[in-house]
Amino acid sequence: MADKAKTREISTSSELEGDYRPSAGTYLDPVNARVDPADYSYLLRLAETLNTTLDLRTLLKRTAELIRETIPYRIFAILLLDESGKELRMRFQIGHSPEVERMKFPLGHGVVGQVAQTRQAVLLNDVSKADYYIPANEAVRSELAVPLINKNKVIGVLDIESEEANYFRPEHLHLLTLTASRIGQAIQNARLYSRVTRQAQALEVLNEIAVELTSILDLDQLFERIGQLLRRLIDYQMFTIMLVDSTGRRLVTRYSWRFGHASMPSRWLPINTGLVGAAVAEWRLINVPDVSKDPRYHMINPETRSEMIVPLFYKNRVIGVLDLEHVRPGYFHERHERTLTTLAAQIAIAIENARLYQQVVRHEQQLERDLAMARQVQLRLLPATVPDHPHGEFAARFLPARSIGGDLYDFVEYDASHSAIILGDVSGKAAPAALFAALVSGIMRSAAAQRPSPGEMLAVLNDALQERRLDSQYVTMLYCVWDDDNQTLQLANAGAVQPIFCRGNEVTSVRAEGLPLGMFPDVRYEEFSVATQPGDVFVFVSDGITDAENPQEEMYGSERLCEILCDHRHLSAGQIAEAIFADVARFQAGQPRFDDETILVLRVR
Repeated sequence: MADKAKTREISTSSELEGDYRPSAGTYLDPVNARVDPADYSYLLRLAETLNTTLDLRTLLKRTAELIRETIPYRIFAILLLDESGKELRMRFQIGHSPEVERMKFPLGHGVVGQVAQTRQAVLLNDVSKADYYIPANEAVRSELAVPLINKNKVIGVLDIESEEANYFRPEHLHLLTLTASRIGQAIQNARLYSRVTRQAQALEVLNEIAVELTSILDLDQLFERIGQLLRRLIDYQMFTIMLVDSTGRRLVTRYSWRFGHASMPSRWLPINTGLVGAAVAEWRLINVPDVSKDPRYHMINPETRSEMIVPLFYKNRVIGVLDLEHVRPGYFHERHERTLTTLAAQIAIAIENARLYQQVVRHEQQLERDLAMARQVQLRLLPATVPDHPHGEFAARFLPARSIGGDLYDFVEYDASHSAIILGDVSGKAAPAALFAALVSGIMRSAAAQRPSPGEMLAVLNDALQERRLDSQYVTMLYCVWDDDNQTLQLANAGAVQPIFCRGNEVTSVRAEGLPLGMFPDVRYEEFSVATQPGDVFVFVSDGITDAENPQEEMYGSERLCEILCDHRHLSAGQIAEAIFADVARFQAGQPRFDDETILVLRVR
């Protein structure tokens, strides 16, 4: 091998005139080598070798074996230029030490570097006389190297070395030049096939990774899976995921993998520290071949030599970094950079999706706790008992559509023989409706101390809600007063479902109507009075009962309600309420309830 090109044991092309076999120290055109009839057998075998495989290593190995049958070498190498076209690296070798195999040879450096730069073959019968020779192997005495050229472009060097001086002859140079002139295209085809295959495999893996990562919503599981999937593309030895904390001033380690063992250490760095800080500050991937030579390096893993960091971007901000490390210097190359940059975008989205999901879960859990507390408060606002009168038997059943609902009902005792029966329905659902229901209930209980008639109570409530008007909030309400001495029911309706009562085998609805509370000012409500008889049954329901739907999207309706009431009129008030609820549930056939369901029953005895 060589360092500086000062002397060469070759001549100009004019020395080839009249003889295809150059003497020692001659030049042979590597592209247009003349073919002697005796060479045809060899070339046929070479062509067969080149045409039977597209695997690069297999191609290089078979070529080496074919050459060895004619030139009994002990030290052999095929070196190819890297993607930058500035350095030669061994892609196949026999007889070299691992240290030499890992060496890189820049253009113009050493024998192979000179051959690649000048495009001229070199035959050195005594390497000690060439001051540009690199003594990688002290036992080497002679060397033969020819360029590999494809489409007038140098792609590499075919190199043979011997431990004997004057070992190689002109016919060896001729044979090697013939070989080199034929295998350049085959090598390029194999490299292209290998590159396309790797790209196809990488794209397939990237697609699989993207699909899988978007389906993982637990952050810890996601970090671990990222590390596992990334190893299918890059054979790293250490891997870390660091995320920017809420202050924006620190990078916190969320996942770490070292030599086959995963951990989640609680370690952090200031965001401007080390190579990771540089990647964040510069908004770009950083690939350092030897961290010991980079002053920005902040040592955490003393074994590290190569390090590659890519920032994770989401909506024009850096949310963290992926950090890959290896103990071998110069391990990460351009293909790794492209792979990591492409994957980083998907990883950033997956991390943010998981973060948002966990945030939503936390909010939902908090909301569930808040709703559970609100439900307890709402249930405590509902009456714990029903009125107890000699001639009137009462029952109430309530089933919210969600954890808390907008229906409200109440019983207010005016005196020993008079009780108010209230059934309302606040617009909306869940917490807002429940809070508004609590407001209505508080106003109503305060006004009930004056023992107003049903029409007066609804007018008072409407005026009070007008003073506290909320957009899109209103209440439908049925307000009744039971007179147990006279067995009469006085009622007024503010847009609620009209009550029905059953006498004998006939069911009648009370045609009471009115505007919902809180919608218009200065509304007056008409009152109705019904004289009852023993055995009469009154049922007051919210629209969650009549509007309940089955899987065919049919509504329960008033007719079914009247029928079930008539069939069960001889039962107690509580049993009648339960029978109605059971019939509605059978009708719904498992369909989810979309509204609160409330039933109040008054049975005259």
